[in-house]
Amino acid sequence: MANAPVSQPEHWNTIAGPTWVAFQDSFDSQLDPLGLEAMRALAPVRGERILDVGCGTGQTSVELASHGCAVHGVDISAPMLELARTRTRGLTVELELADAQTAELGTGVFDAVFSRFGVMFFADSVAAFANLANAVKPGGRLAFVCWRALADNEWMLLPLQAALPFLPPQTPPDPLGPGPFRFADAGRVRSLLEAAGWSDVELRAHDTTTSAGTVEQAQQIALKAGPLGAALRANPEATPNVERAIREVFARHLSADRVQMKAAVWIVTARRG
Repeated sequence: MANAPVSQPEHWNTIAGPTWVAFQDSFDSQLDPLGLEAMRALAPVRGERILDVGCGTGQTSVELASHGCAVHGVDISAPMLELARTRTRGLTVELELADAQTAELGTGVFDAVFSRFGVMFFADSVAAFANLANAVKPGGRLAFVCWRALADNEWMLLPLQAALPFLPPQTPPDPLGPGPFRFADAGRVRSLLEAAGWSDVELRAHDTTTSAGTVEQAQQIALKAGPLGAALRANPEATPNVERAIREVFARHLSADRVQMKAAVWIVTARRG
């Protein structure tokens, strides 16, 4: 994008984290069905200790705890963890402000690792997944959900396309760098995990529709998050025209007063080798 890149900790503490906290209900509504699909693949068992990577504002940690598991949630965003602590109070959940790539997570401590869209932002994916493999017991499980290609995800693609006529030419993000669509290539995901010490790697394509709520709620999120949010932070003068354009897009995808748009993800599972 046009403005200088910021580090992932800075982004998640000063830009993305506060946005997630402000629109937590809409984000949770949009992502919860996808996270639950990955949680079913994990098949948590009562009494297990589970590492929740990129636990964010705490919804997935709450859901894992509801299975009778002891949960250790890790995230780099202090604002998101602050909200997560209020949501997990009284549950068998402990939360840590840390980067799961480099944090001292222990050796053979956990039965499983779970993540809902929290593993695509590491500086070094192989090092991160190796650190997670070290933290689970031999034979320990991994399950996460990540986005497939931007072209397959209407919820982000269509508002971005509608906004582009009102923005200066945009430099495409590095497809291999930290970002939401970093793991679109299934072969690359498999190679990264195997290089990090995971085996029995499986990727299952899951196609569905997702909703962030009403037109107004979907519009608020689109203006703040993802590639479009980044473009508008660099070009705020374009905001009024972009608002009108994306509102029309979302209005065309209304169903029962909620915006419904196609989403495409990988459900990824593996075992520690």
